[in-house]
Amino acid sequence: MATTCTEIFDLFLSSISDYRLDAIFTASGSYTFGLYLEPWLLNSIVEFDICNQSLAYTVSGSATEGSFSVILSLENQLILALLMSKYWLAKSVQDILQMNNSLQDRDFKTFSQAQNLQTKQALYNSKREEVSQKLAEYGYKNNVWADWRNQEFNHGV
Repeated sequence: MATTCTEIFDLFLSSISDYRLDAIFTASGSYTFGLYLEPWLLNSIVEFDICNQSLAYTVSGSATEGSFSVILSLENQLILALLMSKYWLAKSVQDILQMNNSLQDRDFKTFSQAQNLQTKQALYNSKREEVSQKLAEYGYKNNVWADWRNQEFNHGV
C-alpha cells in the first residue's frame, strides 16, 4: 500500500500547534481538513525535487484521500512535513488579519503590528534556512559521488 497524505499530515501536525487548524478539524472533519492541508503538501512535493523516490501524487478526489504512488521512506515523509511547516508559516506571515495588535493577559501591554510581523518574518526566515540546510544535507547524502568523479553530473539524485 502506498503512502497516504494523512501520514504526512500527521507528521506535520505533530510539529506545530495552531488553534485555527484544530478548529477547522473539529468543525469540518478529517476529509475537509485534508483538503485544506493538501495545497501545502503539493507545494512541498514541488520543492522536494531532489527526492530519491518518486513523488508522483494522486490528489484527493470526492471520496478518496490523496496518495503517493510508492511507500515513502520515513526520512522523505519527515522532509515533506518540514516543508509543509514552512508553507504553513508563510501563510501566517502573509495573513493580513494577523497583523492586528495583540494584548498580553498579564501585563496588558499592546504590541505594535510591525513588531508582530517582524517576529513572524524572523521565524519564517529561520524555517526557510532549516529547510534549505535539510535539503542540502539530503542531496549530499544521496548523491552518487562515483559519477561525479567520472564527470557524470546527471546521474543520482
